[in-house]
Amino acid sequence: MPTAVMAWFKKEKKPRPSQRERLEIPPDAWEKCDRCGHVDIREKFEKALNVCPECGKHRRFTAEEYIELLTDEGSWRELWANLRSVDPLGFEHYPDRLQRAQKKAGDSDALYSGHARLDGLPFHLGVMNFAFMGGSMGSVVGEKVARLARRSTEKRIPFVLVCASGGARMQEGVLSLMQMAKASAAIAGMYREAVPFITVLTDPTTGGVSASFAMQGDVILAEPGALIGFAGQRVIKQTIGQDLPEGFQTAEFLLEHGQVDDVVPRGSLRETAARLLRHMQRQRPYTEHAEAVG
Repeated sequence: MPTAVMAWFKKEKKPRPSQRERLEIPPDAWEKCDRCGHVDIREKFEKALNVCPECGKHRRFTAEEYIELLTDEGSWRELWANLRSVDPLGFEHYPDRLQRAQKKAGDSDALYSGHARLDGLPFHLGVMNFAFMGGSMGSVVGEKVARLARRSTEKRIPFVLVCASGGARMQEGVLSLMQMAKASAAIAGMYREAVPFITVLTDPTTGGVSASFAMQGDVILAEPGALIGFAGQRVIKQTIGQDLPEGFQTAEFLLEHGQVDDVVPRGSLRETAARLLRHMQRQRPYTEHAEAVG
């Protein structure tokens, strides 16, 4: 056999990657449900509003995602974004923690406050930011809630507050606890003027937040499976010396015992909030209104 032919015949061919290898998805593109173990591409979880398609578990949603979900496109305008937490007690390492929280979760502290439109209806919106020190209630959070309540009363437009918090911010001591009374007093002004106030309790809503403005809505909604309570289960169990019922401090348990008005899946939250706001202001459904205007 000629040398040239032999060289061609013996030439090693590089193996082609299999179709399976070419279509392999990077490991960081997958998400796993921590309740049922369902594994899917992150994009599918995101399209489902971070709700597991298998078991319906509501994974945590960011504050920015709630704002997008509950407002008409381009209508959100943030208010008082320049309010900043300070260190009135000289608490050790608190300024450093605030700086880290701002780098991680933005400059709006643990609550975004603003005004927007929902299906064309103007309203004020507050969304607690759990990524900022666990949504802890400090002076800035209480001040923003109080300002939104007073502004709602003055302008006679409704106020929707999405809650997610581990409770009061211990680094501000009694000043943090005082926010409960301040916010509650401002919300009482809304009650007197019959201005609608709706709260949405997400996972988790605990401590001083659950003991004040989170539970003061004219209508109190909760997401499925959300942890809602004041003290932790271990503390309660030790205090009363009894075992706690199954599902204690879940949204469903509180609905059964009259603590919340409804448990609303995230996919229905926008529609439910819009319908409630129109009903509470004696307005026609948005579709009928749009047809009349058209």
